[in-house]
Amino acid sequence: MCLILLAYRSHPDYPLIVAANRDEFLDRPTEPARFWKDHPDLLAGRDGVGGGTWMGITRRGRFAALTNFRNPSESLTHKKKSRGLLVRDYLITDLSPQNYLKRLSDQRTSYPGFNLLVGSHRELWYYSNQTGAVCSVAPGIHGLSNALLDTPWPKVVKGKARMAACLQKPDPSCLFELLADEEPAPDEQLPDTGIGLERERLLSPAFIRAPGYGTRSSTVLLVSARGEVNFIERSFAGEKTTEVRYRFFIEEE
Repeated sequence: MCLILLAYRSHPDYPLIVAANRDEFLDRPTEPARFWKDHPDLLAGRDGVGGGTWMGITRRGRFAALTNFRNPSESLTHKKKSRGLLVRDYLITDLSPQNYLKRLSDQRTSYPGFNLLVGSHRELWYYSNQTGAVCSVAPGIHGLSNALLDTPWPKVVKGKARMAACLQKPDPSCLFELLADEEPAPDEQLPDTGIGLERERLLSPAFIRAPGYGTRSSTVLLVSARGEVNFIERSFAGEKTTEVRYRFFIEEE
């Protein structure tokens, strides 16, 4: 997943609002969001290669989402674990968010570069194996792409501003509209991550279309103060769009 925009404890009726795009190679097998047969409480899409996921929530309200950290110089000669397992493993454990991330710190080199958000609508935590710091996420509007949390890449800055506008009347259509933005950023605003100007430009919009690579799905999640979860995922395959919707109330422990 390459863009996660979230409003955390920024709206009186919705303590957690998430709008996220997953960008991936178009030929990578993927299952759409559903409750998993082997973990019936877990709602998420599923990576057909690594077996993990990029974003999910459970019936108990545990939430997690992941992005890759862009580092073209990272060595791929040594086999590392799939990053999607980090999301899955948090969602199926009973560990607190903070304790899960502290335990993960001991394994930080076992995975390629990543950013991870874990928690619920009541508390939210962030960790990147690039820094090794376990951080509580402050209430507010946040953006995460393929750098550290709130790094001001154009898609993050623009996305956060549009998320703030959507909070005037939280509605999935507004959130999907901001995720569908295909306008590339001006060259002078692009980051220099070592992949060259042409590719920086290609990857700069919220919604990406590139040869063999692009936005595979857009997901909107709203968790209300009453504990109602609305989860909507749109998946894209060429010109075809499919949508799944789930609504349930969090089962208090």
